[in-house]
Amino acid sequence: QVQLGESGGGLVQAGGSLRLSCAASGRALNHVTTGWFRQAPGKEREFVAGISWSGDRTYYADSVKGRFTITRDSAKGTVDLQMNSLKPEDTAVYYCAARRGANSDYEHAYDYWGQGTQVTVSS
Repeated sequence: QVQLGESGGGLVQAGGSLRLSCAASGRALNHVTTGWFRQAPGKEREFVAGISWSGDRTYYADSVKGRFTITRDSAKGTVDLQMNSLKPEDTAVYYCAARRGANSDYEHAYDYWGQGTQVTVSS
């Protein structure tokens, strides 16, 4: 069983940056496809970014392209999401998720989920 945990959320002003990190308890988060999703109040959970198990392919939602960067740190065994130029509409609970198959932007394709971390962007 893989247990995921997110860190790095918080409150930031519009235009600011935050870096989220996802780690797996008891093991490095390596060699599994990892994705970041978010859920804003009253909205469906949506795909934000994903990275292949090898780290050589990344995928982004159109809404965050050019502002967010997903990376895999194999030495630390984490997957990070660098979020720049944040907007109030980025406010949401951010979740990391992992699966053993290929990358997917479909939340039900993921087997393991973290508890989420709140990101709030003030205008």
